[in-house]
Amino acid sequence: MASDKVVETVIAGNYVEMETEGHPKDVKSRLSSFLWHGGSVYDAWFSCASNQVAQVLLTLPYSFSQLGMLSGILFQLFYGLLGSWTAYLISILYVEYRTRKEREKVNFRNHVIQWFEVLDGLLGKHWRNVGLAFNCTFLLFGSVIQLIACASNIYYINDNLDKRTWTYIFGACCATTVFIPSFHNYRIWSFLGLLMTTYTAWYLTVASLLHGQMEGVKHSGPTRLVLYFTGATNILYTFGGHAVTVEIMHAMWKPQKFKAIYLLATLYVLTLTLPSAAAVYWAFGDMLLNHSNAFALLPKSPFRDMAVILMLIHQFITFGFACTPLYFVWEKAIGMHECKSLCKRALVRLPVVIPIWFLAIIFPFFGPINSTVGSLLVSFTVYIIPALAHIFTFKSSSARQNAVEQPPKFVGRWVGTFIINSFVVVWVLVVGFGFGGWASMVNFIHQIDTFGLFTKCYQCPPPLLPPMPPQQLNATAPSPLHHPHHGH
Repeated sequence: MASDKVVETVIAGNYVEMETEGHPKDVKSRLSSFLWHGGSVYDAWFSCASNQVAQVLLTLPYSFSQLGMLSGILFQLFYGLLGSWTAYLISILYVEYRTRKEREKVNFRNHVIQWFEVLDGLLGKHWRNVGLAFNCTFLLFGSVIQLIACASNIYYINDNLDKRTWTYIFGACCATTVFIPSFHNYRIWSFLGLLMTTYTAWYLTVASLLHGQMEGVKHSGPTRLVLYFTGATNILYTFGGHAVTVEIMHAMWKPQKFKAIYLLATLYVLTLTLPSAAAVYWAFGDMLLNHSNAFALLPKSPFRDMAVILMLIHQFITFGFACTPLYFVWEKAIGMHECKSLCKRALVRLPVVIPIWFLAIIFPFFGPINSTVGSLLVSFTVYIIPALAHIFTFKSSSARQNAVEQPPKFVGRWVGTFIINSFVVVWVLVVGFGFGGWASMVNFIHQIDTFGLFTKCYQCPPPLLPPMPPQQLNATAPSPLHHPHHGH
């Protein structure tokens, strides 16, 4: 018990100090604190739930058309559980690292701890390098996916501009996230983001049920292994949104309270993803195989326009979630991370946005890119590496005895934890990375062959044929101007 109290004091120390320092004194600072400075358990829950689902909500019906209804539901439940477990492992490793460092009197007042630093502190530089490479690449493509989703969605409200032009516009808009200092400042955004996703999910569900099944609708999935594993890895990606877990934890006043937050966020997210994906697939069936964005099949209405607009705002927020850790890494690389000037930090962050913008224009494949990123990057970043890191951090009996957090009894303590971790590594390596990587790459290459790189308008409906000029009409039938002449 005594050691627990020491740990509590060590971990929470700096944050309690900061909370006291930031105590609101007038109306302006009170309002700023309410909207801007979030460090509670609720803030972390909103951040996790809001960040987890985002635009993937619109591609899950597409995944159901590849997997079939039963597999779609089972994979969501399975990967939701698997994602919650590895988020728990990341939180345990963060607390372990931070406690060790603060016992050595290291101060994190102006420093945001990141996943690669946790790996470095616990397991050494080789783990750090691997973690950094996978995490940065995943977050880079996670940001790319948000830009592609913005362009794909706005097109269903305004198709006067093609999707590539919309990508240019939204790239400029999303660049403004450089002004948000850290996850500590996402309080109002993550709250609004979850409200927006909730509205969109229930709009998709209700609109599909009211629309009813298309005439002659078919639900033939699963038909091909390539499609099956592509759909499965999109769901792996859906519940792999915890590449920013360490940054969200670091923004909490008491990070040790994070343990179950991701599981609770996942349970809420399942109430959005399961009904919406099942309802859209029930209504449209195999048509979804050629429409990876669920908005494409639902009839235009004010409710659909509202869902599109809300998802656009939410994608801006999620872009910030994915990009902020990249900003931190870049700041640390050039020695600007502890700079107190917000404007200077915003200026040096801008180069991070440029490659994201460029990649979104090269690969505008909304849907297939999710599966590719899921299989090649998410599988390692948030499933395999955390499970292996936990095994190696606590492989010695002394490390297990001195661990800040002991594994819970209901999973079988250390033995049970080792078995679960081993299962996660093998399953994700074989099914997620192996079969999923093969399937998603085949599908991705098929998109390149079909649409080409830098395609102007991915999966847009073909343009309506313009009315034929009178000269061509004469070849088949007399023009209306000649009718009086024939009458005479």
